[in-house]
Amino acid sequence: MTRTYAPVAESVPPNPSPFRPAPPPPQDPPIYRDLMRTWASGGRTLPGRHDPEWVRLAAPQVRPGQFSASPDPLGDGR
Repeated sequence: MTRTYAPVAESVPPNPSPFRPAPPPPQDPPIYRDLMRTWASGGRTLPGRHDPEWVRLAAPQVRPGQFSASPDPLGDGR
């Protein structure tokens, strides 16, 4: 059995394999890593890290059950 292949234009890159692992993300520049280290040592908030103060500030102010339902009787036209 003979196989024939269609010619491929040189300007069209071949489809990447869906099984090829993604390249590693680029590393942060040294100046950025030093800044992050300085901020972390000072207790400052850092991108991509858990921030307990933000969680507290962004939490809902009214908790379920904090206020009771209306004492008005049902079906009173309100």
